[in-house]
Amino acid sequence: MSLPRATMRLQFHRGFTFADARALAPYFASLGISHIYASPIMTARLGSPHGYDVVDPTRVNPELGGEAELLRLVEELRRHELGLIVDIVPNHMAVGSDNRWWMDVLVRGQKSRYAKYFDIDWNAPNSNLRGKLLLPVLGRPYGEALDGGEITLGRGDDASAFIVRYFDHVFPVAAGDIANDAAIDDFDPTSPQGRAQLHDLLQRQNYRLAWWRLANDEINWRRFFDINELAALRVEDDEVFEAIHATVLRLYADGVIDGLRIDHIDGLSQPETYCRKLRARLNALDEKRPAHASPGPAYLVVEKILARDENLPKTWLTDGTTGYDFMDQVSALQHDPAGERPLTELWHRVSGRPTDFASEEELARRQILERSFSGQRDLVVEYLYALAQSSLVTRDCSRPAIRRALTEILAHFPVYRIYARVDHASPSDRAVLAQAVGRARQTCLPGDKWLVTRLGEWLLGERFALDALQNGTLARFQQLSAPLCAKAVEDTAFYRYGRLISRNDVGFDARLFACSAAEFHRKMKARAADFPHTMLATATHDHKRGEDVRARLAVLSELPQEWSRAVERWIALAAPHCTSDGTGLMPSPGDLAIAFLTIVGAWPLDLRLDDRPALDAYCHRILRWQQKALREAKLHSDWSEPNEAYERAAAEFVAWLFAGRRPLLENIAAFAHRIAPAGAANGLAQVLLKLTAPGVPDIYQGTEYWDLSLVDPDNRSDVDFAVRRKSQDAALSDDLAAQWPDGRLKQFLIKRVLGLRKEMPALFSEGNYQPLETAGPMAAHVVAFARLRQDSAAIVAFCRHTARFMATDEQRALPFLRCTNTEIHVPAECCGIYSDALRGRTLSIPPTVKASAILGAFPVAVLSRCPG
Repeated sequence: MSLPRATMRLQFHRGFTFADARALAPYFASLGISHIYASPIMTARLGSPHGYDVVDPTRVNPELGGEAELLRLVEELRRHELGLIVDIVPNHMAVGSDNRWWMDVLVRGQKSRYAKYFDIDWNAPNSNLRGKLLLPVLGRPYGEALDGGEITLGRGDDASAFIVRYFDHVFPVAAGDIANDAAIDDFDPTSPQGRAQLHDLLQRQNYRLAWWRLANDEINWRRFFDINELAALRVEDDEVFEAIHATVLRLYADGVIDGLRIDHIDGLSQPETYCRKLRARLNALDEKRPAHASPGPAYLVVEKILARDENLPKTWLTDGTTGYDFMDQVSALQHDPAGERPLTELWHRVSGRPTDFASEEELARRQILERSFSGQRDLVVEYLYALAQSSLVTRDCSRPAIRRALTEILAHFPVYRIYARVDHASPSDRAVLAQAVGRARQTCLPGDKWLVTRLGEWLLGERFALDALQNGTLARFQQLSAPLCAKAVEDTAFYRYGRLISRNDVGFDARLFACSAAEFHRKMKARAADFPHTMLATATHDHKRGEDVRARLAVLSELPQEWSRAVERWIALAAPHCTSDGTGLMPSPGDLAIAFLTIVGAWPLDLRLDDRPALDAYCHRILRWQQKALREAKLHSDWSEPNEAYERAAAEFVAWLFAGRRPLLENIAAFAHRIAPAGAANGLAQVLLKLTAPGVPDIYQGTEYWDLSLVDPDNRSDVDFAVRRKSQDAALSDDLAAQWPDGRLKQFLIKRVLGLRKEMPALFSEGNYQPLETAGPMAAHVVAFARLRQDSAAIVAFCRHTARFMATDEQRALPFLRCTNTEIHVPAECCGIYSDALRGRTLSIPPTVKASAILGAFPVAVLSRCPG
């Protein structure tokens, strides 16, 4: 297999097309990238900013240039020895008039050849939905929309076809449902007769228009999470699999693409079966690939959120995950455990919220289950009730009791999902269920404990009824637990828990504040053994805050008392400028604390208080972030019911803060500048780890400079590649180090280390991972390891927890190791003459080497020893 050496993730949309990427191929190659890692390239909704709302998986997106431009891009990539990895979306599609599969189902109902493509319950408990799809698109109750003339009848593009319109929504009318075609031109939906006729017509369709608020309780087709515009696909069906993957597989066979990233693997009914099937199909095409294409097998990674101590099954036959787990591990390594208690106490003091994340998560799980997934839960209840009725022992279990027991299990579920089938549950599945059931038994009604235990047995796949019924039950449960976890944890609790938000990001274990170097080394060794080619990420299109925002905020774990004093002082200064609703401040002290973390963490390195346009631009970014954060938290506002008064008060505070030379803003800016150098040292260490640890490093577009982005859409902003191209040939010098805020230093580090990976590919793709011991007064502040393969070796070292290294007269200088009596112990097989990849010098590395000899002038180092 031609493994990726390093990937560059690009976000394609109509403002950044295949042609735009083609012009950048020389830059990517010069940087040391081996493969472009593309966002979804199949036809998505018109104007899609991300491509995950696919409407036609059989056609390359014309907005990106179509297949012709894709081929031109690949031709240019090949000229520069670059490959292409593509993100695909087998879990769901966008619904609407631009999705011909979906429209065919609306026209023909269960008789459509595409009816089985979507996960539709045609026999819903609600008799009004049997044989129909619920379409919850109306902005108000159906009767009001009908009476208001908002639902109209008209002709489609084909004059012989009729359509129903609701503002921008278009729905087909089944053929033959309008007896007198000529009458359409005189149809008046505002008249009583016209409304009655239209209602009768709508009643005969294969869909039922409904108020959007009905979706979470009544929807009878599975969605992506709780998004009414995205319908889940039944990719476990062979015909559906072939239809979705036909074009992607053809592009692989033709040598156009070299690998795949699978979006939201846990949304599929049978992830392992899917992955093995896809791997087999790809392998079978290897011999058909043209000679100029890289040899197979294909590179294959899955987007999978791994909980603490959860491992990706090797039986899936993938190369690994997309790297959220690595992102979490690096972040935890950079947090100082000494900050956990004082920062936890600070958060509880100012917010009144729970001190532990587990409590916040449980609250969120219960709330999200009720508000977003009650209908999906009721479907699982129906399956479980059918199981119960199949035995005399359990036939007296009621639906309400099953619902209560199921709710308790889901409230305590510690992972996205399990993968059990009848008579087949892995040890990890059993451990997960045991933990969830054990906790559920502690919180359920006393009389429900036996039922909680019984449900746990059924959900583990212990044979109880017909295999088809029980496997259907397991699939429904597993496809509920995954989106519940995503929405409750990542999209709710992460926005509520403000102890230190650098530990709240996609795939992170927010319960864990910090990680020791020994534990980090253990995880890296396990990765080298199990998934040496997994992807390593530190920034993604889905992150809550940029990699260098997290790196800067981690510094606060070293300065908990100083941060606590600052935050409480700032809240006091802010209070007179906040609004009161009679019960408290708007924004609340907790929301203020999270806002202060965000403003400090993302403060641009070149932002001056006298630069009004730049201040206004940053204020706009914070306002956009704040509105999303408040609505995702669902405490004071919400996407479904925005609290306009609270949001206005919060926005007015931010606007006031940035309006002039406020002492409060000056305080905040000074603190951001105070910790910025230590944050930058963390950022350099973070990217160095990604480039040298076992796995394939992924560089998210633009993050070769400092990444101070916030949650989307901020993290999907346009990248100024022209500036990056001009600075790519910089060499490490006192001038470059002194001007580190401009980002060129980070780009230099990436280019140098990727160059080393290109020179020694086998060392980094196959080499052993060897932790190096440190000793001396600053040993806890130095992390080092070696990569070793035969006679080739690399030694990687970096400083951590560097706030104490900062001298008061060097506020803008990067921190480095000032202690001369801390040592790194190097095994005999790793000793020898090394080249310093960053500083261009030669060093002799004996069994005991002074850490300051490596890190005495710069916070990170990578040394290489070539054979001979």
